[in-house]
Formats: sequence, C-alpha cells, structure tokens
Amino acid sequence: MNSEKTFLETSVCSKEWYPYNMKSIVVFCGSSKGNDPLVLTQARALGQTLAERQIDLVYGGAKIGVMGAVAQGALDTGGVVIGVIPDFLKVKEVVHSGLTELIITQNMHERKLKMHELSDGIITLPGGFGTLEELFEMLTWGQLGLHQYPIGLLNTNGFYDSLLELLKRMVAQGFLKQENFEMILVDETVDGLLQKMEAYKPLPLPKWIKKDQV
Repeated sequence: MNSEKTFLETSVCSKEWYPYNMKSIVVFCGSSKGNDPLVLTQARALGQTLAERQIDLVYGGAKIGVMGAVAQGALDTGGVVIGVIPDFLKVKEVVHSGLTELIITQNMHERKLKMHELSDGIITLPGGFGTLEELFEMLTWGQLGLHQYPIGLLNTNGFYDSLLELLKRMVAQGFLKQENFEMILVDETVDGLLQKMEAYKPLPLPKWIKKDQV
C-alpha cells in the first residue's frame, strides 16, 4: 500500500511534463533475445541514441536478452542506465553489475511504480507476457489520467502488427476509444519513434478525475 500511495502522490499533479525534452525514458522489453537479429540491433541502437541525447535509460536491470542489449548500447556510449529489479530476480546470471545505479524492489508491483516514478516517457520493444503486461498497465494508467507520458512502441520488423490489428478491432467493436488507441506511438525506427514522442500532445485529464484523486 505504501508504494501505491507514493505513485498516486507523485503522478501528474507533482511531476512536470516535458513534451520536447524528456529527461529519462523507461524501456520495457524481453529478457530473452528472440530469434530476429534486428531486435537486438535496434535495442542496442536505442540505448546508444538515448545516451547520445543525454536521456537516462530506466529498465528492468538484467544483463541478458533484449534488456541487456539496450542497456549495453547506452553504457558503451557513456549514458546513464538505471536498473530496477525485484529482489527474487537478483541472481548473478541475470542482474547487470555494471549499471550507473541498481535499485532493488520487494516485488514486481513496486518495481513498476519505481520505473514510472523515474521516467518521463515509455518505450516498449519486443518481448513476451511480462513486456505486454508492463505496456498495458502503463496504457491503462494513462487512460485513467494517472500520467500523461508519451508511450512508444518500437515495431521492429512488424513485431507488433498483429497486436495493433487487435487493438483496432477493439476500437471498431466499441471496447476502446480511438483517442486512447492513438496514445500508442508506433514506428519501426528509433529516430522516428523518438521524434513522435517529442511531438506528443497528451490527452486532457478525464473530467471525472479530480485533482485530489491523482
């Protein structure tokens, strides 16, 4: 409960919004490397680009898979990389020991709250169940007005095409508003995605959300 209270107290009302000058971006991605070499290539390129733009990288703290690639891309370019990992995953074979900062949380929920607290934007790369869970929780928080950060989807080799088609079907069948679908900024290139995020104009807070509720 304490971590949830911290999130509610540090959301939209108390954090400034930087539409053109994001200071840090949280990246959600797989702890596996997959079988498409371009995924790892783009992950490294994203980390490198964030470092070159002096944008801090916040991510899941692992040295393996797509996670490890994006972190190493940033570190090799002199960037700031903050890992956030729950205590039960902090094992030698998984955790990255060369980060700028490593934050240990008690559980997965606290991990997501801390990653959100440290970031001004969100990017999702290819991954599995955990990656999708993180993406959709951030989208849900945005839909509810708990944050107004740009949410980017790096659609490497069309990895997320089928997911986007499903979301369009949700819109067509009345389960998802078009404006909420358009919260997802999609591009197949790192530079293109960051450009869309920098130009993002957040939706106004829902009328039924009162200031003291966020």
